[in-house]
Amino acid sequence: MIIKKFQGKTEAEAMNIAKKELGDSLVVMNVRNANKKGVFSFLFPPVIELTVAKEEEIEYLSTEKIAPSIKESKATIDVRANEDTSPHPHFSIFTPDIIARSEAWMEKPNPTKAASEESEMKIQQSEKEKAENRTLEKLDSLQILLEKQLKKEDIPKEEEEVSKNVEFMKLLYNTMLENEVDEKYANQIVNELDKTNIKNKPMDFVLSSVYQKLILKFGNPTGISPETKGTKVIFFVGPTGVGKTTTIAKIASKFSVDEKKKIALITADTYRIAAAEQLRTYANILDVPFRVIYSQEELVTAIDEFKICDYILVDTAGHSYKNKEQGDAMFSFIHELPEEKEKEVFLVLSATTKYRDLLSIADSYAKFLNFKLIFTKLDETTTFGNLLNIRLYTNAQLAYVTCGQNVPDDIENFNPQKIVKALLSGK
Repeated sequence: MIIKKFQGKTEAEAMNIAKKELGDSLVVMNVRNANKKGVFSFLFPPVIELTVAKEEEIEYLSTEKIAPSIKESKATIDVRANEDTSPHPHFSIFTPDIIARSEAWMEKPNPTKAASEESEMKIQQSEKEKAENRTLEKLDSLQILLEKQLKKEDIPKEEEEVSKNVEFMKLLYNTMLENEVDEKYANQIVNELDKTNIKNKPMDFVLSSVYQKLILKFGNPTGISPETKGTKVIFFVGPTGVGKTTTIAKIASKFSVDEKKKIALITADTYRIAAAEQLRTYANILDVPFRVIYSQEELVTAIDEFKICDYILVDTAGHSYKNKEQGDAMFSFIHELPEEKEKEVFLVLSATTKYRDLLSIADSYAKFLNFKLIFTKLDETTTFGNLLNIRLYTNAQLAYVTCGQNVPDDIENFNPQKIVKALLSGK
C-alpha cells in the first residue's frame, strides 16, 4: 500500500499531480488546507494538501492458515474479558493512547463552516464528542487485558511487543466478526497485513494499517454524477419497505434547495397509492413538477416534457427479489429508455436486512443493471459489516446513507472513515 501527499492550488490540481505519479486507481484519504502560517503568510498563495493511497498488488495467504488460530483465540479472549474487573467489560480496540498515536499517521480534515451554521455545528460537535467519549470509556480494558496476560505468561521483553500485536490482531479480527463483517473478507484483511510482517510493528501502526486497509476496501464514494448530456434520469430501485420514496425526497430537496438545480419527480410505483401521494406532497413542498406514469411510453413522454430540468428522479415499484415477473417488468422499464437519454441507477438497501437476503437481492439486480448503492436505516442497527460485505460482493460504489426519517436532513454522502471507525470500535 502506497500513501503519499500532494499539494496544489486546488484539490483538482493536487489530484492531477497525484495521478501523473501514481496512476488513476487512487483513494483519497484526507484533504486539508496547508497554507503557510506566520506574519508573512499573506505573501504565499493558498495550498491544498491531498493525501492519497494506492493499493499494491499482493498475493493473498491461504485463509486456512490463519483463520483456525484466530477462531480458537476468541473463546480464550472472551473468558479473559469476563475476568476483567473493569466497569466496561465489553471492550473495543480504540484506546485513548492508541487513538492519539494513530492519528499521527493520518491527519483529519478540518473544513471551515459558514458563520450562520456555527451554532448548529457546535451542538452537533458536542453530541459527537459525547458519543466518542462514551466509546472511549469502554475501550481501556483492552490494554489492561493484554498487560495482565503478558504478566501471567512471563513473556521476555524482546517478545512482548510481538505478543501484544498478535493478541491485538486477534481482537481486531473478532471485532470485525462481531460487527458482522463476512469471515471471508475479515480473513483477507488480516492476511494482507500479515504478508507485510506487521507483527513486528508498533501497536498504533497495526491499528493505522487496518484502518487504512478498510478505507481502501470501501473505495471512493460517489453520489449522483453531474449531467453531461442535458437532462439526466435517475432511477431508484430496491425491495419494498427500504425507504426509497423518502430517500428520493431527501435527495430532491438537496438538489433543489441547496444546489439550485431544476428537478422533476416521477413515480412508477402504482402498486402503493400512499407512495405516489407521499412523493406528490414532497413535490408540492419543493414546488417541482411531478408525474405518475403507468407505462414505458408515458415515461418517455414525461421525460420529454421535463427536458428543461437538470435531473429527473424516478421512483420505481418495490418488489421481492423472488418475484421474477415484477422484476422483469422493472428491468425492461429501465432498459427501454432511449439510448440518447443519460441515466443512472441506485439500488436502495436497508442496513437492517439479513446478510443472506442482501446477497440474493444484489444478485437479482446485478443480472440486469449496473448500479450504485444507497443504505438506509443506519439508525436502526448497531452493526455495519454489511456495508462492507455488499460493497466487496457487488463491487458497486457506495453513494449515500440515511439515518432517520427527517427530510432533508437525515441523509449524507457515504463517509468511509466514519463507518470504518464503527467497524473497529465494536458494539
